[in-house]
Amino acid sequence: MADLKYYDVILKPIVTEKSMSTMGEKKYTFSVHPEATKNQIKEAVEKMFTGAKVEKVNTINMDGKTRRRGNIEGKTSKVKKAIVQLTEDSAEIEIFSGL
Repeated sequence: MADLKYYDVILKPIVTEKSMSTMGEKKYTFSVHPEATKNQIKEAVEKMFTGAKVEKVNTINMDGKTRRRGNIEGKTSKVKKAIVQLTEDSAEIEIFSGL
């Protein structure tokens, strides 16, 4: 298990049509470090965004896709996504408010 600090856990927010539609239910989607646990993700969201209280965290491990370039075959890197559900009395996350 990697010794991750809270600012290393969340890599970037994922902004897609599906993730934007779930924001009304206070669900936010992030790309996270592949070795991060649910407890580390919860702690990172609560520390990085003031007023955010996490109810639950769902994680998705996605394997890399096989890509070809001519005769050479390779794989893209693995990705881990986290869908964070905030509590009802929690504050909104500011980075998504202007979208």
